[in-house]
Amino acid sequence: MTSGRRSVVIAMLLVPQIALARHKPPPTYTISLPATPDFSPLSWLVGRWSGRIAGRGPKGTLQLSVNYALDKRVIIFRERSERQAGQATPPAKESWMGILIAPRARQPYTLDVYSSTGFVIRYEVRVTGPEIRFNFSGGPRTPSGWLFRRTIERTGVSRFTEVVQMAPPGRSFFNYYKAQFIRATSAQPSSPTASH
Repeated sequence: MTSGRRSVVIAMLLVPQIALARHKPPPTYTISLPATPDFSPLSWLVGRWSGRIAGRGPKGTLQLSVNYALDKRVIIFRERSERQAGQATPPAKESWMGILIAPRARQPYTLDVYSSTGFVIRYEVRVTGPEIRFNFSGGPRTPSGWLFRRTIERTGVSRFTEVVQMAPPGRSFFNYYKAQFIRATSAQPSSPTASH
């Protein structure tokens, strides 16, 4: 058989295969999505809040927004604070953004906080009745040796108290501030940002 005839025979064998390949549907791939997270214990916190630092010591104001994102698969926290100078502390402006995700099975939730100071801190978040506890669990960029925790306690339909505590290396916790929050009611609120 000559090379010309061989080419014709090969072509005749390939044409039906090419035709079949054209009509064959492409493969379908699927990835099973994880279950929708259950954020119901935190649903009351979603919205905008205005806070004032209460008690002795430096006064200040806070703005907090809590919103669902990504088809309600995460909750985004944004807080901005301005605190006056104290006896041992300068005035401070700070903002942070946190991304809260739900666990696969049950609590604790996980909150990664990105601060305007450059720190990235991770909290375990547990909800018990009207109380939400944020317990420090590390993070990729934390102040060396310091520990942090905060507690939110719902005190009414549109009110809560937040206590933020810190512990210097080798020392016990102290109250950094305690704030009283009320739900913001303005129609066109300006959202706090994580940049200052």
